Amino acid sequence: MTLSQSTGTIRPSGRFPKVWGKIPPQNKNFTGREELLERLRNGIMGEITAVVPHALHGFGGVGKTQMAVEYAYRYRSEYDVVWWVPSDQPDLVRSTLAQLAPHLDVPSATTTGIEDAANAVLGALQRGEPYSRWLLIFDNADEPEDINDVIPRGPGHVLITSRNHRWEGVVETVAVDVFSRSESIEFLKKRVRKAIDGEDASRLADELGDLPLALEQAGALQAETGMPVQQYLQLLAERTSQLLGEKKPTDYPVSMTAAWALSVAKLTENLPEAVELLRCCAFFGPEPIPREVFAPVDDDAIRPVIAEVVADPLRLSRAIGSLGRYALVRVDNTSRTIQVHRLIQALLRDELDIETHKRIRAEVHALLAGAAAPNPESPATWPRYLELLAHATSAGVASSHSPAVRQFALRLLRYLRASGNYASAQDTAKRLVEQWGQESGSDDIDVLRARSQLGSILRELGEYGEAYELDRTTLEYMRRTAGPDHEDTLVLVNGIGADLRARGEFLQARDHDSDSLLRHEAVFGMGAPRTLQVVNSLALDYALISDYQEARKLHDRAYRGQRVPGLEITRAGMLGSMSGLARAVRLCGDYTEACDLGEDAYSYGMDQLGGEHPWTLRAAKELSVALRRAGEYGRSLEIAVDVHTRYVRLFGLEHPDTLAAAICLSNIQRAIGDTDLAFELAADTAHRYPKVYGGDHPYNYGCTGNLALLHRVKGDLRTAREMDRKALAGLEAKMGRDHHYPLTVAANLASDHAALGELDEACELGQDTLRRAQKVLGDSHPMTLGCAANLAADLCAIGRKDEGTSLLERTMDVYAATLTLEHLDAVVASEGRHLDFDFDPPPI
Repeated sequence: MTLSQSTGTIRPSGRFPKVWGKIPPQNKNFTGREELLERLRNGIMGEITAVVPHALHGFGGVGKTQMAVEYAYRYRSEYDVVWWVPSDQPDLVRSTLAQLAPHLDVPSATTTGIEDAANAVLGALQRGEPYSRWLLIFDNADEPEDINDVIPRGPGHVLITSRNHRWEGVVETVAVDVFSRSESIEFLKKRVRKAIDGEDASRLADELGDLPLALEQAGALQAETGMPVQQYLQLLAERTSQLLGEKKPTDYPVSMTAAWALSVAKLTENLPEAVELLRCCAFFGPEPIPREVFAPVDDDAIRPVIAEVVADPLRLSRAIGSLGRYALVRVDNTSRTIQVHRLIQALLRDELDIETHKRIRAEVHALLAGAAAPNPESPATWPRYLELLAHATSAGVASSHSPAVRQFALRLLRYLRASGNYASAQDTAKRLVEQWGQESGSDDIDVLRARSQLGSILRELGEYGEAYELDRTTLEYMRRTAGPDHEDTLVLVNGIGADLRARGEFLQARDHDSDSLLRHEAVFGMGAPRTLQVVNSLALDYALISDYQEARKLHDRAYRGQRVPGLEITRAGMLGSMSGLARAVRLCGDYTEACDLGEDAYSYGMDQLGGEHPWTLRAAKELSVALRRAGEYGRSLEIAVDVHTRYVRLFGLEHPDTLAAAICLSNIQRAIGDTDLAFELAADTAHRYPKVYGGDHPYNYGCTGNLALLHRVKGDLRTAREMDRKALAGLEAKMGRDHHYPLTVAANLASDHAALGELDEACELGQDTLRRAQKVLGDSHPMTLGCAANLAADLCAIGRKDEGTSLLERTMDVYAATLTLEHLDAVVASEGRHLDFDFDPPPI
């Protein structure tokens, strides 16, 4: 039993934490370092005011990683969570952190995407919920600024290993050097099964510079072969002399290079195919390599010797086992991986000529491509893709001209996008487009596929202008290269429709998607998943031109079609259809039904995708709007606050979805009387909108109309009137007057006139707006009823009581038959007060 220094409680010695993730196997031959481990432990536990990350830093091969592993095992009983984070490639650190999400009771990467899951993990660690005793180990971190934003500051501990001395100015550091002579002797006596006396061990340590990695090589070779120390020293001297005679510049200690070369030479005598496998491993990343990568692949890039080894499980196991016994790889049978020290990888690559470099690198590309699952959009394949991603980057798959390898690179890109890792997806896509474009030309089909993916990623990031320009030019190339009805062309065509919506060109989007639907039906069939995706897009278009009934029919068609058994529909795609149908029903004025459908969609999203997936958040926002329209202000506000908070944390203040959530929250705040809060948020949102959509986008004017309404509520009537006039003029210039958006602003402008005592202007504008609303939305739509009720009040106020009373009576009869007389709109109308109208932007 041990006493926990952090809590004072008695905890069982050797107990494993509740969460123990990706920690390399403990080195049974670990030796010495007691003083360093004690300094590290005292430093970590000695923090009083704040927990500061600690770093082990030193040159390659001195055993920094082994010290971190030993620390994790030695003090594991003090932690509830211990998690290993390979940090060679900073872009992949978030992916590893995201894998911790399910263990911390936050949504996983398969449901929310990597970025969201990683952020949720960092938040949970910093709060200490559900665990405050945690240890994160960032192994082989290079530049501090690369990962500083993903190092959690909280109640737990952070340990970093690095060769970069710059960490000294950022965190508390412990310098790791070569072994002391006594540690070297102790290690060799432990490592070599056949007894080695202290004098021989000291001579060997002296020749190897007490470098732990070199001693490991020497000890393993002698343990495996029984080679006498004198013979090893003689061979080592010969190899060292040879290396010095070559006068080749090297970043590695000569003793390390000589020790490694002896091990490779001896293994080449006994099992040459194992050395060829080792050379192959040198071109993977330094992260653990899944054993499943070494499987038969029908590709001429695979060298015959490797093809034979991977085709025979017994020969493969014998080769890997030999590499492990010679300490050239580290074998983890629990996770079924092998790992090569980055220093050994570098030495292996350095000994090869350029042509052999190219041949083995191409071989690794083919092995990686062969190990990839065919459907990167499926969450079930994401753990494997994450393993392959690190090695694909290190192996430079972007440089390959092989069609199979390029398809693998594109599947990696689809995985990054589907899993929500938009930042890495954007970087990867740009790299592929640039490199492939230079090598194969701008009209190469793979270059165009990468450009198409990049356009979709930019749209997800809210970079609408850049996405449109890229998609537009790519489509021209794609039509010439692949043809107008090719699958890749049609995928890009559907993206163009979203680009047009983002530009506010709603009619053009409707016409574009109508043509796209015909093409998809002809190529894929009416019930195909790709076709149903276009049906959903066309439904969005119709809603944006105020044809809500047609939008409802199309969303219903898509939703019913996606429920057909056997179709491969993504969960995000299904939720998009459900939420779209709920929104269309609400826009038709059926608020109760919209709430029912919205609750179902939100529940599905929470269950299937998690609370922070973008589509779940969109469904939640739509539900909040429907609840507000139905008069259920309490639940509407609760959801709106939650959604806006999550969006700000996940995407920042100027992402399109964050702005839409801000408008939703401001509207419900105004509805419940929190005018100051609503005004502050609406003003900030109105300021940000043009940066995202441009100054003349309909959404921008709709947001201005919301702010004008709040000016009137606050008593600033003239400002309200002028802002509404400006918004109405902008909307009318963009889409005409006969559209829901300008009608909303016109109705509010009529109320501005009435509040200012300009009753003639109010009645004239009110009559025109009512007539248009009846034409566009129908006689029984809530917006039409509100216009009628407002006009009735203004007619009575101007002295036309009979006309006003008659209009109000007819209006109340329709309220009774639709929303019911208990609805807040009907109550306000019956009291002769003006109804206000607001704007909620739908997704594009």
